[in-house]
Amino acid sequence: MKKAIFVVDDNEINLAIVKAALGEEFNVVTMNSGKKLFEFLQRVTPHLILLDIDMPVMDGFIILKKLKATRNYTHIPVIFLTGTQDAVIETKAFNNGIADFVRKPFSTPALISRLKQHINTSQIIKERTIKFNRSNEALLYVLADIVESRDSFTGGHLERTAQYITILAHEMNKNGIYSSDLTKWDVSKLAISALLHDIGKIAIPDSILNKPGKLTAEEREIVKTHAIKGEALIDKILSKFGDEDMLLYNAKMFAAYHHEHWDGNGYPYGLKHEEIPIQGRIMAIVDVYDALTTKRPYKHMFEHEEALKIILEGSGTQFDPLIVDTFCGISHEVKAINENYRNSTC
Repeated sequence: MKKAIFVVDDNEINLAIVKAALGEEFNVVTMNSGKKLFEFLQRVTPHLILLDIDMPVMDGFIILKKLKATRNYTHIPVIFLTGTQDAVIETKAFNNGIADFVRKPFSTPALISRLKQHINTSQIIKERTIKFNRSNEALLYVLADIVESRDSFTGGHLERTAQYITILAHEMNKNGIYSSDLTKWDVSKLAISALLHDIGKIAIPDSILNKPGKLTAEEREIVKTHAIKGEALIDKILSKFGDEDMLLYNAKMFAAYHHEHWDGNGYPYGLKHEEIPIQGRIMAIVDVYDALTTKRPYKHMFEHEEALKIILEGSGTQFDPLIVDTFCGISHEVKAINENYRNSTC
């Protein structure tokens, strides 16, 4: 199957020349503006984009910047195909993420060879990135299993909270609640990162973590340290994998901030309102809901309606009101997950 290439140039003659030159080797789609390009990108992802620089309304640099700033398009190799011969412009292009710079008039065989090279390189990078991401996901699952195996009283907690977060984040995105934050990440993978929100409990002694009764004030303070210890542990992992790993970065945010309160009375840092990273504000709600609706040595199990009432009462004090409202809007789905778990363990 031919690889798809988008060619963007406001000159129809140039488009015809490129299509004639490349049509036998590639599936060439031509368009005369950046606006048309982004309309096509909503339906089809090409293997490569050939882009002219000098175009009205949206020039090549504006298009390039927009492509590189959009998660779904940043991996597509972009080549400037232009008659410009300016070292300053060429340097600017490479600094902005251009894959190559081809000058007109071009040699058809040479251009085809370069396009194939960039497409093959891009494919290799994409495959390696997928493999790397899968390795990271596997690491997170292993660490989550270790955490849950140490705490004998919270079976299924990580799995349930991950499910709650998935539907809550999608609902927030759909309703435009903090969407500027959520669109930075792959929402479908937030649940994987959320599995590590209690990773700091690895550092809590078994005698406290699995104590069959109420904790003393001193023991409660020790348990509270799991937020800072979890943050520090993930920081160490990030130093090996790289600070840009979003799975681990989000895991760190969940671990460090899920016990902060909207009014500033939480821990470990006493942050309030939007000082608290959104990951912490989301996890705060689902973590408390799950704790309420499961039996622990120190408390009975609340029914869904009782737990929801407690969450509502904490809106504006313990919890972010906007996220509470969204959570209540999906309460029937949350209840279904909770009841499914209860039925499966009966």
